[in-house]
Amino acid sequence: MKRYFAIFCLAGLMCFGANAQTDVDLGTELGGRLAVSVDKKLARGLHVNVEEEIRFDNNFGAFDRFHTTVGVSYKVNDYLKIGAGYAWILPYSTTDSTFKSSRHRLMVDVTGGVRVGDWRFSLRERFQATVRTGSFNAYQNPGTLLALKSRLKVQYKGLRRMEPYASLELRNTLNAPSINASYNGTYYVFYDEETDSYSRSGEAGWFLDGFNKVYLNRLRGVLGVEYRLSKASTVDVSLMGDYVMDLVVDANAEGTKLKSYTRETGFVGWLTVGYKYAF
Repeated sequence: MKRYFAIFCLAGLMCFGANAQTDVDLGTELGGRLAVSVDKKLARGLHVNVEEEIRFDNNFGAFDRFHTTVGVSYKVNDYLKIGAGYAWILPYSTTDSTFKSSRHRLMVDVTGGVRVGDWRFSLRERFQATVRTGSFNAYQNPGTLLALKSRLKVQYKGLRRMEPYASLELRNTLNAPSINASYNGTYYVFYDEETDSYSRSGEAGWFLDGFNKVYLNRLRGVLGVEYRLSKASTVDVSLMGDYVMDLVVDANAEGTKLKSYTRETGFVGWLTVGYKYAF
């Protein structure tokens, strides 16, 4: 009877705790992105691109990071393009006014597109791996974060110099921490079948099962316009909205205490301005 009661309580805790996580609303924040890129045609359909981007956040009040990208793309035909790239990410901490440890990102993507009259529709699938440098808590983050981004884009090409566009992108995290614990509103607990008892966090009351959790953690919508200044120069201005849904683990470095396991949601709006020179 005691065992069945314990199982019943565990089921209740899991329902109440929504799989060991609590929700935190981050609210709304605004930011900006400025980018300059150069695109060089090496051969028919083959291009190399270099881009430098600066990002601001905290309602335009703080510098966020440098984002340097080098990529290559090849247009197989009118309907298919493939690409690969590398990005060096240098975040900045406004708390202590220093740069954080840099990150390295590798990307591969496939884009399929079709033109219908003056409209062009495209679908891009991008796989990316972001490698951390410096020290980090192995119970909170994997050394290499894997993600898959799917973007649907429509662009109007019926105007002489301007090309307005809209896109929707889904980003899936492929190797987030998988936590084995339940939350009862006060602390995290884990039911041990051998001892027929519960254990609190701080008493090995939670377990990191590995980095194998897959979930959708961002929805991104973009409205923008590309304006061609000349044959080689283009300005891209857009409004971007991110709705983020990140699962965040806060544990001690030894893995003996789970301080919190939260689902952080919020909206981030971006004003982006980019200049591109192609030759």
